Amino acid sequence: MGKMAKMFSFILVTTTLVINRESWEIMRWAANRDIKALENCFQEQARLRAQVRLLETRVKQQQVKITQLLHEKEIQFLENEEESSVIDLGSKRQYADCSEIFNDGHKHSGFYKIIPLESPAEFSVYCDMSDGGGWTVIQRRSDGSENFSRGWEDYENGFGNFVQKNGEYWLGNKNLHVLTMQGDYTLKIDLEDFEKNSRYAQYKNFKVGDEKDSYELNIGEYSGTAGDALAVNFHPETQWWGSHQSMKFSTWDRDNDNYEGNCAEEDQSGWWFNRCHSANLNGLYYPGPYRAETDNGVVWHTWHGWWYSLKSVVMKIRPNDFIPNIV
Repeated sequence: MGKMAKMFSFILVTTTLVINRESWEIMRWAANRDIKALENCFQEQARLRAQVRLLETRVKQQQVKITQLLHEKEIQFLENEEESSVIDLGSKRQYADCSEIFNDGHKHSGFYKIIPLESPAEFSVYCDMSDGGGWTVIQRRSDGSENFSRGWEDYENGFGNFVQKNGEYWLGNKNLHVLTMQGDYTLKIDLEDFEKNSRYAQYKNFKVGDEKDSYELNIGEYSGTAGDALAVNFHPETQWWGSHQSMKFSTWDRDNDNYEGNCAEEDQSGWWFNRCHSANLNGLYYPGPYRAETDNGVVWHTWHGWWYSLKSVVMKIRPNDFIPNIV
């Protein structure tokens, strides 16, 4: 029994040692696992903190950028505020055109409300108070921002940007009629190319007929530096197919030209087409010289020919007998 007890004690001790060793190994493995997990946790926390700092930095950068943009927008608005709104004259007087506004002492160019003698309602128009003053702007091209390839109704009523100083617009054939029926008006056309050269064409007795006459164009004596591309009185052959004198207005959906086809549809504009044009100031906007199936650019052929599209155009009118009030 003594030997058996000793052996049993030995086995018990050995087993205890083995168990303790395994337990210790398990504990050490568990501890290492916990330490590794803790290290991973610390690393993840560090990574997340770095991400948060990066996002905070980006948010601050965006806030700075937004503040800068808002500031720039505010400055731009303040700079353009005068030219980007209709000027309120604060009086009960009604003006028939910009020449009356000028001679009433208002010398600042901008948008004003006018009501021609036979107009049913007032409308906004840009008044050019430079160049002697009193000019009523009836059309403007400056950057190609406005679509001039439009139908009869749009050209009849007018369209475009009546807010910004250099905004593109067509005043409307109805408005052109009531304006020019008030008396004898001079039409001046200011032209500029992409090389910063400028010319002008001027016509006495500019008139636009009424709707039943399809807003027929009539012009008188030419003067200027751009050449007579509207009447083409200098060349009988070109005059037969290119003159716009006494032409009715045409659009893609109202063909009133002398051409066997449809000039307005081919040239993608509304204008006083003949067979088809020697001038088309409502044509497609190209950056100078261009190629196309037809000569459909912003064209004044007596200056740059048919295959050069002008950079800017301003058509403006003023009474023939206008005398500026300089007081």
